[in-house]
Amino acid sequence: MVLMVDTTAEHIGQGIAEELRHRDKNAVKLEVIDTAGMHISHCVGCNYCWLKTPGVCAIHDDYEPILRKMSGADQVWLVSDTHFGFVSWQTKNIVDRIMPLVTMYLKFKDGQMRHVMRYDHQPDLGVIYAGEGDQEYLERWCQRTALNLGSRSLGVFSADNRKEAVSCML
Repeated sequence: MVLMVDTTAEHIGQGIAEELRHRDKNAVKLEVIDTAGMHISHCVGCNYCWLKTPGVCAIHDDYEPILRKMSGADQVWLVSDTHFGFVSWQTKNIVDRIMPLVTMYLKFKDGQMRHVMRYDHQPDLGVIYAGEGDQEYLERWCQRTALNLGSRSLGVFSADNRKEAVSCML
């Protein structure tokens, strides 16, 4: 399943979903979550998701169902506005709150310290951004975030080049 989490003011995710459905009606099971009107807090670093309630965030807001869907998806695409070249604060909150998917335990992998994954399955991660994003910086951030999740980066695409992103979803 492909999960698209849209934090854009223009609700770009629905347009991308229509493009994907237009290309091949049976190719992909797709779900779009439009975060407009949702309350998604930032991570407070309490470590409850590691120590007291393993795998469950202590903050009870609109993010809980998103995290459950993310953990079962094959691909997660973050559709975000950009500010100062980076993703919006809403998208950053979503990524920061992924920590329940990993454990507090660490191991060396490829010469780098990494979290031990909580689950066997981790979603691959891609970014589609609107505005004046710093493409190079966003690509590096997406790669590092995917690496921390034990998955792979699907790439970073501007909303103007969303057809390339749709090709990666098929």
